[in-house]
Amino acid sequence: MNKTHASLARGLQARRRAFTHLLLQGALAGLLTLTGTGAQAAPRNLLILGDSISAEYGLPRDSGWVRLLAERLKTSAYDYNVINASISGDTTIGGRGRLPDLLRQHKPAIVIIELGGNDGLRGLDPRAMEDNLGAMISAASRSGARVLLVGMRLPPNYGRDYNSRFEAVYPALAARLKVPLVRFLFEGLGQTDEFFQADRIHPTVRSQALLLDNVWPVLKPLLRQGKT
Repeated sequence: MNKTHASLARGLQARRRAFTHLLLQGALAGLLTLTGTGAQAAPRNLLILGDSISAEYGLPRDSGWVRLLAERLKTSAYDYNVINASISGDTTIGGRGRLPDLLRQHKPAIVIIELGGNDGLRGLDPRAMEDNLGAMISAASRSGARVLLVGMRLPPNYGRDYNSRFEAVYPALAARLKVPLVRFLFEGLGQTDEFFQADRIHPTVRSQALLLDNVWPVLKPLLRQGKT
């Protein structure tokens, strides 16, 4: 082989090595993107399945505790999208029917279930409420989500026996299905005009930060579990 041919061969080999190096770099970059390593991971979804208490009934838009939660997550450097799937007047049977589609659509990392109050106000059987809540907790857990259950109580005029059976549903479910529980969303509000609207059921704007403060200590450990 003369010098010209040898030089051409060395040049071809150098170009082949450079091309191979570029291919390897591209493959590695693609792998890092797929695994999330070396790139910012997409925010996780936090789904709230609730009734009018979480749907801002009677409140100015974006003033409810769910909105305050989204703001606190952001300022606390927790990377979650808050999806509020709450509907005024919803019951546990309604939530149970809506949840499967919500899980498929949003694939949440955390699900907060704030339902049952309308079951109680309508005098529905607490055993049916327990069955519906249990089904929702199980479905969310099977999807891979961490679940937080939010408890409620009823006004005293519903009677001691019914109120006791209603209230007992939440801690019993939380213990049986091993999920964290906010025992009473309205804890600390009392029954003053300052904290409740004229219907004596729905909290005022001033109450919303207190509602969040009742949820936050129970929710925070679930956030840490998913924090990278």
